[in-house]
Amino acid sequence: MLKFKYLLPLALFIVLAVFLAVGLRLNPKDIPSPLIDKPAPAFALPILGTPEKKLSNQDLQGKVWLFNVWASWCVSCRQEHPLLLELAKLKLVTLVGLNYKDEAPAAAQWLRQLGNPYDVSIMDVDGRLGIDYGVYGVPETFVVDKRGIIRYKHTGPVEPGDIERLFLPLIRQLQQEPA
Repeated sequence: MLKFKYLLPLALFIVLAVFLAVGLRLNPKDIPSPLIDKPAPAFALPILGTPEKKLSNQDLQGKVWLFNVWASWCVSCRQEHPLLLELAKLKLVTLVGLNYKDEAPAAAQWLRQLGNPYDVSIMDVDGRLGIDYGVYGVPETFVVDKRGIIRYKHTGPVEPGDIERLFLPLIRQLQQEPA
């Protein structure tokens, strides 16, 4: 009994060390989403710049689309913005922006200054759609297939190499699939 008393702290230390070692090998950007392979949450939100018009996910049926959550107050969004501009030049996918918890004049000014990679950007002023999509913070990017199914979620800014390594192969694969 006396030996067990001295071995218990050692056993606890080993268990904690194993959990720490496993945790250090995980990518903090790999946040699992329960929405993968599920229909994208429905929306009908005003379009940035023309708030009298709305865009709904029904308008995107039959298209592969990238849904990028961004805001003018987001520092990381500024980091990924040039990469989205490069992706937009390829014209391989419909790029939809979700302007998240932002003010329309600030968002419009931001796009005028930095360039607008989006085919269309919609406004989620109160963040309700962001909640539906399980947004942890901006930026986040979703890839949605022609049937409106979320196929991939990227948490955090798109970084150099992500487009070629992650997004383009998936987009090309989804473009080949039937609607």
